Amino acid sequence: MVMPMAGRVVAAVIGGLLVLTSMSSLIATLIVPRPVSSRLTRWVDQAVDRAYRLVVDHVSEYRRRDRILATQAAALLLAQLATWLIVAYAGFALLLWPFASRGVVSAFVDAGSSLFTLGFAVPAGAAPAVIVFLAAAVGLVILTLQIAYLPTLYSAFNRRETEVALLNARGGAPSWGPELLARTHYALGSGVSTLDTMPDLYAQWERWASDVAESHTTYLVLVRFRSPGPRSSWVTALLAVLDSAALFLALSPKAAPEVPARLCLRSGFLCFYRIARAMGFDILEEADPDAVISLTYDEFLEGVARMRKVDFPIERDPEQAWPDFVGWRVNYERAAYAVAAAIDAVPAKWSGPRRHPVEQMEPLRPRPGRPPK
Repeated sequence: MVMPMAGRVVAAVIGGLLVLTSMSSLIATLIVPRPVSSRLTRWVDQAVDRAYRLVVDHVSEYRRRDRILATQAAALLLAQLATWLIVAYAGFALLLWPFASRGVVSAFVDAGSSLFTLGFAVPAGAAPAVIVFLAAAVGLVILTLQIAYLPTLYSAFNRRETEVALLNARGGAPSWGPELLARTHYALGSGVSTLDTMPDLYAQWERWASDVAESHTTYLVLVRFRSPGPRSSWVTALLAVLDSAALFLALSPKAAPEVPARLCLRSGFLCFYRIARAMGFDILEEADPDAVISLTYDEFLEGVARMRKVDFPIERDPEQAWPDFVGWRVNYERAAYAVAAAIDAVPAKWSGPRRHPVEQMEPLRPRPGRPPK
């Protein structure tokens, strides 16, 4: 059965819309320097995520899940590239169909030859020539932009992971807020507290959180890039820094670096909020000050006990400090837990539930070394 010309024209209009859809998704994802919603890219992300869920749902051990999920970002990048090319390919084939003398098959052959710059099929006529030249240009643009996109991604990834690795040495792996404060005060058993370095740390992580918020909402695939080590995650690292600031302000308000800690808390909350919103979670920009948190008072006491073990200078009783700590944590807990569960981050202490029931990991602690003479 031969398709009437009216049907071919309708198909050509649909083809043009497919080409526009592919190019708009490409531009929104790779060029526009802000989070722009693209349904095509979002569908690809959801499809890849569901495929990985089907695989890891049958894996109970976290380290094995982490090894599998470490490939998810690369798979998503390849899936995005394939989707843009396939949608554009179908669009140009439908655009060429009204001019194809040998039917729809020759239209797809001409579109593939042009889009992938193979050049073995050249249709006759002025209008088809324009379409195949456009197809060749679009194919080059898609591939070139995707290749140029990778150095930007890995540059942002390296900036992110440098601070995460430094925090692992200071706050344990996986990082934990009370552990960070305890180790900083203990200072590797030197006998001299280094809590005076916390203002600089909070200033660094204030800037880090702003950088991650910008890069990870503009290039959302970065959220899926996992840290090199299975016990490390950018989500739990930022959460540990924010928890340490909230603990410091609640337990030792006189000794705490109030302004750097508050600025770090604000920047960290905005980072979690913006990324969670970009991932599709319904998170309020300003939390209800009367809301409760998921972290329990017993877990809070466990953190206080860890700090007391190294004689951290605590000024207030836990009962007095708890309402203030809740007031700080309510701002960022929900967004942090949502992102951590979505990417199946390492189950650090105080980092919320995961898709799979898993026991929270204690930070790795070095063995007591030989004291210097």
